[in-house]
Amino acid sequence: MEFGPYLMLATLEGAVTAAVLALTAVGLSLVFGVMRVVNVAHGEFFMLGAVLAWWVAHLAGGHAAVGFGLALVVAPVLVGLIAALADVAVLKRVGYDPERTIVATIGILYIIQQVTLMTYGPDARPVEPPFNTRIPLPWFEFTDQGFALYWPWGLSTTSYKLAVIGASGVVLLTVRLLMTRTRIGLLMRATQLDRETALAFGIPVDRVYAVVFAIGAGLAALAAVLIVPISQAHYLMGGDPLLLSFIVVIIGGLGSLPGTVVAAILIRLSDGIISVFFSPTLAKILATLLVALVLVFRPQGLFGGARA
Repeated sequence: MEFGPYLMLATLEGAVTAAVLALTAVGLSLVFGVMRVVNVAHGEFFMLGAVLAWWVAHLAGGHAAVGFGLALVVAPVLVGLIAALADVAVLKRVGYDPERTIVATIGILYIIQQVTLMTYGPDARPVEPPFNTRIPLPWFEFTDQGFALYWPWGLSTTSYKLAVIGASGVVLLTVRLLMTRTRIGLLMRATQLDRETALAFGIPVDRVYAVVFAIGAGLAALAAVLIVPISQAHYLMGGDPLLLSFIVVIIGGLGSLPGTVVAAILIRLSDGIISVFFSPTLAKILATLLVALVLVFRPQGLFGGARA
């Protein structure tokens, strides 16, 4: 196979993982941007979404689309409620102090992980996708007769992977509209700009924080539900999404949602392409190097303001 088809296939695979990473990282960025809380438990909310998706799909039985559709709604809502409870029971009690919230979210991380291990078990389990039609991908060449399309053997994707990209785009656009066009978005932005002034104007900051923490965790859970038919649900699967989300948020700019999306696309597309043509280790090295360069030359991130 020529270079071009390989590049297209690597780009498509990178786009799928970029879409999921963007959802996860936007949740982390939203929590930090509004609450100024570094949520170390964010990866475990991702893991919990995948595990709950398996539980819901398994209990629903019947057609795969029914179970997956229920999981797509139930898992993010349940994870969001758990996150809101954790905010009220733990983070609020430590006064959202930056140092103490890091320790508190580490504790939440281990509690979620160990409870999942005791109830779900150590096995990795798949969730059947609602649809998974194999789609051959065409490529082009210039012959003596002119431009022509052909279908290289083995060059294909699936309808579900394309749906993941589309669904992630819709959710990200919805989050953007929520932040810019709704009353709750206005309250979030007011709280983000100045907590004390927001309190003075009667904004229920504690409720806003609980909602933000729930939305951030729910986005991570939704990302996990979307990716679990491609991968598998496992109680230790939260580590990589957490690390990659931190990398993306640092590069894009702490609290910058557009920057987070752009950074997720940049990291995952480059990772997919470099992994195919060189090695996954080189892709990780370059991502780490990029983080170091951003921290040295632009600490607020590529899209972050001076305050971030």
